[in-house]
Amino acid sequence: MNKIEKDKGTIFKANLTAGPAQQESDYLLGPRAIMEAIAAGREFNRIMIAKGSENAREASEVWNAARSKGIIVQLVDRAALDKASLGANHQGIAAMVAPFAYAELDDLLNLSLGRSRPLFLVLLDGIMDPGNLGSIIRTANAAGADGVVITNRRCAPVTSAVVRSSAGAVEHTPVARVSNLSYAIDKVKAAGVWVAGLDMAGKQTVWEADLKMPLAVVIGSEGEGMSKLVGEKCDFMLRIPMMGKIGSLNASISFSVVAYEVLRQRGA
Repeated sequence: MNKIEKDKGTIFKANLTAGPAQQESDYLLGPRAIMEAIAAGREFNRIMIAKGSENAREASEVWNAARSKGIIVQLVDRAALDKASLGANHQGIAAMVAPFAYAELDDLLNLSLGRSRPLFLVLLDGIMDPGNLGSIIRTANAAGADGVVITNRRCAPVTSAVVRSSAGAVEHTPVARVSNLSYAIDKVKAAGVWVAGLDMAGKQTVWEADLKMPLAVVIGSEGEGMSKLVGEKCDFMLRIPMMGKIGSLNASISFSVVAYEVLRQRGA
């Protein structure tokens, strides 16, 4: 393991006082999320490593990757990282990054142009929990979905908590943010994409439906499901068979079931 070189060009005294330059920033916590963000070309203000952990393997990897990209790295007291992360687990490493750059819905719809593989999108209605959102994005990436669509209201935004729960997948999966999901569904359908809602009252199970066409799957919140208007916009409804006493699954797990059935049907 290479010892981190403490040269004056890359280590500065930490100053975590919020100022104008910091108000437009977000924090990434933990080496995995930071490494994924570096690989994806995310814009960094700086990376902070807790004093005493700078020679650990993961810290060395972050340090070397950051220096290769010209990113400023600071050694700070662990208490400063605790304060910056508001008590969340930072594993001795945190980074200040530019706010997450959302994609446009048109960007997602254009991804299928010039290729044979049909489009696969995820539309979220009322997913307020950052952990659920991050897990859905992680599954979307693993299952080959082209992107995730969330709303300005009634859905968690992409924050450091979402990045962490996505295991860095948010850096590789475009997320579009729209003001109105019903309007977004109309636009998706106009582009030739079928829209399937996931609901316990769906007439077809996920195994019975043909999911090989260009497809957008709508996932509603655990407590309320999708709104009535959004449900009426869907072309058809899918359900996951439930054999036990529990009436529903976690939203991210429900999406996982559908996502891998899409993958299976498309011959992955």
